[in-house]
Formats: sequence, C-alpha cells, structure tokens
Amino acid sequence: MAKAYLIGTSGGTPPEAEAGTGDNRNMNETDAPSAADGLAGEFLSASTRRLRQFTDRIEVCAAMLTGEQIWVRTGGNAIGNLMLHLAGNLRQWILSGVGGKPDTRIREAEFAATGGVSREELFTRLRDVVEEACEVIDALPAGRLLERRRIQNYEISVLEAVYHAVEHYAQHSAQIFLITKILTQKDLAFYGHLKDPAHEARTP
Repeated sequence: MAKAYLIGTSGGTPPEAEAGTGDNRNMNETDAPSAADGLAGEFLSASTRRLRQFTDRIEVCAAMLTGEQIWVRTGGNAIGNLMLHLAGNLRQWILSGVGGKPDTRIREAEFAATGGVSREELFTRLRDVVEEACEVIDALPAGRLLERRRIQNYEISVLEAVYHAVEHYAQHSAQIFLITKILTQKDLAFYGHLKDPAHEARTP
C-alpha cells in the first residue's frame, strides 16, 4: 500500500520533497536549459540581423558612389579597402575560426589594394561572405558558444568571436558611411523610417 504523507501530521515529509527531487526541482531543471537556449538563440539571431543590416547599408553607399570614388583615399583607407577588409575579417573569424574552414587570409593585401576591383564585384564578394558567416552563426547550438578557439593568436570563446566579428563589422561600416557622406555631401537616410511611428523595421 502506498504510504500517505499528510501536512501537519506525524506522517512526515515525502522523500522526494526532503531530497529536493519534487516537481519544483524538475521544473527548474527543465526551464534552465530552455532559458539558456533562448538567450543564445537571441544573441545569434541579433548578430546575423546586424551583419545583414550593415551590409544592406553598405550597398546603399556603394550605389551612391562611382567606381573611382570607391577607391578614393580620404586620409586613410578607401571604401574599397574597407570592403576587402570586412570580407577578410569575417572569413578568418567566422568561416575559419568558428566554422573550421582553412584560414587563407592575407590581411596586408586588403589595405595595399588601390583598385582593380569594381564596386559591383567588391559588394558581391562581401555579401557572399556575410551570408556564409550568417549560416555558420545560425547553425551554432547554445552549447558551442563556450568552446574555446584560437583566432589571430587570441584565445577566446566562440561567443566572443561572434561578438567581436559583429563589433568589428559595425565599426568599419560606420567608416564607410562617413566617407560616403563626405564624398557625396548627401544624407544616407538610414533612419528615415522613424518619421512614421508605425514603421515595421525590425532592427534599430
């Protein structure tokens, strides 16, 4: 016969409650991985959204410039150099460092280039690398984010590698935006949608 346990009687406490093995513990164990997976999923999704958003904005800039302007150096690197650099960095950090592909990057060549590649080809190369990188990031399970990697001789987690890659992409994208504004003297209107309070943009 099953033994009854009554609250407030001498019947005692159920062994599962004493040992902490009751429904509350099971619920917490179930929720913890779910919360971790949700957090990881949101981080990875936000990362790919940002990469694609910045790439769309770089495309806007490229369309506003001539082939010659793409390679104009305004006291620093030309937009063409920055696009080569962004593609090279994503290839090294995400496709190779996280995804496991061979690292064939020659970083110095990205800054040494002075032309010879059209704006259309530059952008196509960049977009292709971004999409490959997004596929690698989207496929990452939560458990792999804490794995260690050595990239450019930095010992870091996969999570930090993704974070750095997006951060780096954003920084140089901003340089491209500024150079475009200087060369064209035009507003890029990236936030024109804010004039409509009911806008449906997903990423700020």
